[in-house]
Amino acid sequence: MRRWIFLSSCSLFAAVGLAAPLVAMGADGAPDTADGPYHAPPSSEIIVTAPFQRARTDVLSSVSVVQGAALTQQLRPSIGETLQHLPGVSATSFGPNASRPVLRGLQGERVRMLTDGIGSIDVSNTSVDHAVVVNPLLAERIEVLRGPASLLFGSSAIGGVVNVIDKRIPRSVPDEPVHVDMTGTYGSAANERSGAGAVDVPIGDRFVIHADGSYQKTDDLRIGGYALAPGSREQALASSGLTGEADAADFVTAAGIKGRLPNSAGKTWTAGIGAALITETGNLDVSYSHYDSLYGVPVRFATLPGQTQEAPRLDLAQDRLDLRAEVTTGGSILKAIRVRAGYASYRHFELEEDGAVGTAFYNKGIEARLELVQADHGAWKGATGIQYFSRDFDVVGDEASLPKNSTQQFGLFTLQTFDYGAFKLEAGGRYEHSELQASPQAAQPQFFSGKRLFDTVSLSGGASYSVTPAWRVGVNLSHTVRAPSAEELFANGPHGGTQAFEVGNPDFKAERAYGLEAVVRGKGDSYSFEASAYHNWFSNFIYEGPTGGQEDGLPVYRFGQAKARYYGFEAQGSLTLARIGDVQIVTDALGDYVHADISGEGPAPRIPPLRLLGGLGVNSPRVDVRGEVEWTDAQRRVAAFETATGGFTIVNAQVNVRPWGMERPLSFALSANNIFDVDARRHASFLKDFAPLPGRDVRVTARASF
Repeated sequence: MRRWIFLSSCSLFAAVGLAAPLVAMGADGAPDTADGPYHAPPSSEIIVTAPFQRARTDVLSSVSVVQGAALTQQLRPSIGETLQHLPGVSATSFGPNASRPVLRGLQGERVRMLTDGIGSIDVSNTSVDHAVVVNPLLAERIEVLRGPASLLFGSSAIGGVVNVIDKRIPRSVPDEPVHVDMTGTYGSAANERSGAGAVDVPIGDRFVIHADGSYQKTDDLRIGGYALAPGSREQALASSGLTGEADAADFVTAAGIKGRLPNSAGKTWTAGIGAALITETGNLDVSYSHYDSLYGVPVRFATLPGQTQEAPRLDLAQDRLDLRAEVTTGGSILKAIRVRAGYASYRHFELEEDGAVGTAFYNKGIEARLELVQADHGAWKGATGIQYFSRDFDVVGDEASLPKNSTQQFGLFTLQTFDYGAFKLEAGGRYEHSELQASPQAAQPQFFSGKRLFDTVSLSGGASYSVTPAWRVGVNLSHTVRAPSAEELFANGPHGGTQAFEVGNPDFKAERAYGLEAVVRGKGDSYSFEASAYHNWFSNFIYEGPTGGQEDGLPVYRFGQAKARYYGFEAQGSLTLARIGDVQIVTDALGDYVHADISGEGPAPRIPPLRLLGGLGVNSPRVDVRGEVEWTDAQRRVAAFETATGGFTIVNAQVNVRPWGMERPLSFALSANNIFDVDARRHASFLKDFAPLPGRDVRVTARASF
């Protein structure tokens, strides 16, 4: 009840706050999010994932933006694969339909997935086989923030924040009777067929009605070699000689699977409606959306006697309500008041091979934010807010690895910036109270029953200096404290989706980290460059790793806690080699690396190795052509019971066509990916030894906006 009271209070506050300026019009103009012509997306040099918009050069931490032609080219069924070519970003790659971003070697609970500034309110953070309920097909823009700036969205976001921005909640009134956006894609590797459409209809000059929908279907993924990695194939073939004739045939079959990844097909559809009242001094917007997906989880094949293997499918559905409200006050203390809230009811069923429901996951959650944006006073700009999050989570079935549990979080946060021209300062802080309750049934004595409370304070600060008008260097310091999640505290049972027996620890302490990051950025008429180096020192770091044991026929994965160090770098740059009229010849490159150790354990598990990517392209108003080579090193710094991963080199080619040039929003993107059909495996994936990346994939995407 208190959650509904809180959400209703936010809605009432927003409505009342908006009504006043409609009577007495303010003088500060429209809100930040409503600037510019309807067809013009925000500049990639402006970052909107914050209480107030900031220039990219002013953000004192690493940040990436994907939109426009780049987003069209990189569209994939999952958000993790869509972002795979950004610096510092890898993916969990749990098949083509459930791939979550990995930022600086950190994943799961330490990476927050946002939809227009509010969490995805799903259970993708609980396990790598659970899909993120975010649809890349409807994305207009994706921003990835790493480092101290992510504190604004929760102390758990130590790795970073991924914010997917779409038009489901309209930000401005179309300047035509009906505005339509459409996207369609075909990909050969999974015989992927997908399409999405959105319609915005203005009612008068202040009201907009929105509707959207999407459909996506994929077959089993085509791969460039065997499903099993060489070491796992050898293990399976060796096991065939240690078992009876019937069991031996299973091991031989698993070792021989080639060309297609079994049980990786999927189908997803979404639908949504929204409405917005937009005035010169504020807006009040609401939306409803439904997400429905049925997808297979690639098989973790048995390679040793006594292991079990399953081919589960997940039947997932979410219903979601969203609210956004903003008022520009025009006062000398407050510049704007913003409210953002979301409620979602989520469930998914893990289906047996005969279609029966084996285990059911139910999740209901609310997240709400109230932001008070200060009036600018000379060099000083800032915002302060409160955030509330609540989740009721239950797992029902014979393979329930968690008890019924609830999470309540209340946070206070602030961000303050000082701009003295060449010299800029930034400081942020967050207090968070977390309450986690486990309430198992009487028939579940294996689970912890009780409550854990955590009060945490996180702080960050940074400074940057403009060495020249084109170059700026900066440094950030942070101290973050994260409360353990319910999964890390209360897990104790088999999980069919990951085919692992997971064991948490209800006595965990809060995780603490000290971070240092240095950033350098430069930009000119013919070049751009950005690089960052970081070092994080953890105490009470929570990690999950295999013990080498088995229970219920599954490998045991136990959560532990120890000191840890993560450090690395990421860099990207582009250079215009030549200009011939309207034609430009451009080269670009990126690289990233993470080194991570856990005290007393050795290398941390699932850490991406060194990666380098370089491209050469020709750009013109109507056609862009580009070729690129991605080289990923082998990863031999492995945790206990973890296998090494071979390196690989992938060659891709892309063509973007705009038949009527930049002024007409119609484009076609054609790409050939992994042209030489190499067997590539991502070390950050739990399934790397059983599910490689896609083989040769020819893709075509059409996008229109009119």
